[in-house]
Amino acid sequence: MFNFDADRFLKIQKGAVALAAEIDAAAQRYVAEGIDSVFFLGTGGAAILMYPAAALLAQSSRLHVFTDRSAELVLTDHRSLGPRSLVIIPSLSGTTRESIAALDFCRARGARILTLVGHADTPLGQQADRAFVNFAEDDTSSESFYIQGLLIALSLLKHRGEASLHDMAAPALAHLPRALLAAKASFEARAVALARKFRNEPYHIITGAGSAWPQAFYYGMCILEEMQWIRTRPVHASDFFHGTLELVEKGVSVILLKSEDEFRPLCERVEQFARQYTDKLTVIDPAEADLPDMPQAFRPLLSPVILATQLERLSAHLEHLRNHPLTTRRYYKRVAY
Repeated sequence: MFNFDADRFLKIQKGAVALAAEIDAAAQRYVAEGIDSVFFLGTGGAAILMYPAAALLAQSSRLHVFTDRSAELVLTDHRSLGPRSLVIIPSLSGTTRESIAALDFCRARGARILTLVGHADTPLGQQADRAFVNFAEDDTSSESFYIQGLLIALSLLKHRGEASLHDMAAPALAHLPRALLAAKASFEARAVALARKFRNEPYHIITGAGSAWPQAFYYGMCILEEMQWIRTRPVHASDFFHGTLELVEKGVSVILLKSEDEFRPLCERVEQFARQYTDKLTVIDPAEADLPDMPQAFRPLLSPVILATQLERLSAHLEHLRNHPLTTRRYYKRVAY
């Protein structure tokens, strides 16, 4: 695969999976202590990568689940945040300003703080009640955070007696890093074709639903916009027909990320519409990825992880064809704002 280190990828994703026992023990303790709410915070892309875990908990548990933006939370008096709250803050650098402010704000209200970081010797690594550390870089962090978030949600459900997916998922996750590597390899040829198709495209509508929506949101904002300076319009498939559809015409790029869950019909509705009105529809379906040793019942939870690992291949080829390194920034961490 082009510009790709398979050993590094496997080490990082295996590192995320290896946190399972520690995460499970922490979840057991928090449940025993009587938590009644869970806040998935974070900032920017890292926060978006927690959405699948938050959705799983919201749909399967009686816990009160929130995905407030950190920068907004610290300006409010949130009635559900208190000593029985568990706060989860992901930050690859461990130094994100808004997330540090959220940690301080939540601690002052007595909440338990759990962080997911790439470096232990950082404010978010040192100041949490419990920090889970797994080194990653931008091209490998999405899968790592998705896996860790999923482990947290599954463990909380297990110890609350609200779902039994954990015992099925645990052995399957051991095989996931290599399965993702195979998914990357099988997507490589298509990634090359898509990069050629997108290299000069000035604008994309990018959409999805269910567990695929966070990855559509993330890829549009954090990769195409931040790392490639390409204008995008991330829109949830359920909102597509309440405004965005009026922008669809011949020559307009629509990227649709499908999911494998019960929300797939929302994606199919967009697909049926877009095929009629644009000649630039791209559909990426994680169901087409062959993931041996993954139980079928577990597949819907993996859609965002599969999409993230496939789209990393597209990013690698886009930066090459557009001569625009993914690390190039004009403003982010370069100027005061």
